[in-house]
Amino acid sequence: MAASIKEVAQRAGVSLGTVSNVLNRPDIVSPQTRKRVLEAIEELGFVRNDSARQLRAGRSRTVAIVVLDVSNPFFTDVVRGAEAVVEGAGGMVVVCNSGGGASREHRHLDVLEEQRVQGLLVTPVSDGRQPRLDRMVKRGIPVVLVDRGAGLANQCSVAVDDVLGGRLAAEHLAERGHRRIAFVGGPAGLRQVADRLAGAEAALAERDLPAPHVVETPVLSVSTGRTAADEIVTLPASRRPTAIFCANDLVALGALQALTAHGLKVPDDIALVGYDDIEFAAGAAVPLSSIRQPREQLGRTAAQLLLEESTDPEHHEHRHVVFQPELAVRQSSEHKRRRTR
Repeated sequence: MAASIKEVAQRAGVSLGTVSNVLNRPDIVSPQTRKRVLEAIEELGFVRNDSARQLRAGRSRTVAIVVLDVSNPFFTDVVRGAEAVVEGAGGMVVVCNSGGGASREHRHLDVLEEQRVQGLLVTPVSDGRQPRLDRMVKRGIPVVLVDRGAGLANQCSVAVDDVLGGRLAAEHLAERGHRRIAFVGGPAGLRQVADRLAGAEAALAERDLPAPHVVETPVLSVSTGRTAADEIVTLPASRRPTAIFCANDLVALGALQALTAHGLKVPDDIALVGYDDIEFAAGAAVPLSSIRQPREQLGRTAAQLLLEESTDPEHHEHRHVVFQPELAVRQSSEHKRRRTR
């Protein structure tokens, strides 16, 4: 059975208040007394119940982050950025994976609200106002949307201009001479996917080029990228896209695998551009061109906004930070083609 603070006080021959001061304000306790209390703690194997102390104080040092797909390296890097800030402030980060499912996301939010976390970083499954998130805000739990533009008065947000990202990808492929371009990604209701497609469509329309051939996927994964590329390869040569823009790098890596398996050369037969610029993109068998997002910076900025609000809510002003993506050109789209008709 775990030793209690009362037992520590008895072993050290001091009051409960003195033990509490050693644990929380050691500078006000004399060195001799502090030494006796610390020895008693060591002898008894006492471990403070920090969660109970935080509940009594009405404040936690735990920040939760709910991501869409914990297996996606994009979110791994976002979490790494958030951890650097939160741990630097003496707290810790707990990661929850919604898996893109609304019911699972709701279960996570219910538990986190019960645990009275210091704050929540979340990439919601769906867009629009979230009653559960509003409820957490009303209970004094700051919420920052990650990889989502908010525009809500009661929440901060950090995001990347995905419309611009889609535009950069399509412009790059158009400048390489491609007229038949496919867009692979989904589900279509996911805001990031819709924005990236919208940017690509706008860039092609401005150049009087055909709209992209869209292959929607149920999720953004390597396997769905392979399946989509298998479908594209079966199209007649006269209709087959000469370039593919994928909504993220996992999809692009799957497409690269499938195209290679079909004996097609990237970029000679089909050029390829991904999105996120995860570490695996540059290390692929054919280094992958990609739209780079500041992944760790997203996490760091979101955590900074959250800590600012949680430590000084009365003076905090909600902000909506939007980062600009960049095009990273590599071998998968470098080869220049003559325009196809």
